[in-house]
Amino acid sequence: MLKVNDLVVRYGVIEAIKGISFEVNDGEIVTLIGANGAGKTTTMHTISGLLRPYSGNVELDGIDISKVPAHKIVEMGVAQCPERRRIFASQSVEDNLLLGAYTRKDKEEIEKDLANVYKLFPRLEERNKQLGGTLSGGEQQMLAMGRALMSKPKIMLLDEPSMGLSPLLVKEIFSIIKEINDNGTSILLVEQNAKMALSIAKRAYVIETGRIVMSGTGEELLNSEDIRKAYLGG
Repeated sequence: MLKVNDLVVRYGVIEAIKGISFEVNDGEIVTLIGANGAGKTTTMHTISGLLRPYSGNVELDGIDISKVPAHKIVEMGVAQCPERRRIFASQSVEDNLLLGAYTRKDKEEIEKDLANVYKLFPRLEERNKQLGGTLSGGEQQMLAMGRALMSKPKIMLLDEPSMGLSPLLVKEIFSIIKEINDNGTSILLVEQNAKMALSIAKRAYVIETGRIVMSGTGEELLNSEDIRKAYLGG
């Protein structure tokens, strides 16, 4: 479904991404793991059209989307749930969710999807008139994920969904990610909590200083001694 081909991304003269290639197949959870500054978020931003590649390209269902505007990429079925949530703090929970559907015109389907998001995140329904900025960190993460789902994505880009959350909430968020995937949405996951990410991923790639240095199934990397030493504290 999603293919990244020899992608190079620069900030001025600094090469942040140095020719990486990977893919996400239909129905998969694929995770990118690596230290801070490795290039994971830059990769996500390039896929979603917020950054332009210096060379290489990104394909969605065989179509090159490297020069497509970000809002059109959303319409094509790619939704990003950004690092640090980026919800609209002064808008209600429901308004935040409806803003996620801003590219859509199918009102009846939007209502159905809103009901489905509330089913997936019951706490959001309980707080649907509350301002987004007054929610807890975990609730804001749920809101950011719900907002991304409202665009009806084929693939969801999740950037650090566990950031700043308690271990109990991390477990809940990862359980919901798995449920979203089971319901038919492919997922590209960037996550500092490598153990949790690898435990739910079908496949995984390790990025170091803008290069992919290792890949394999989630299980293979979870059991790799090098990965354990570098990322799992073992």
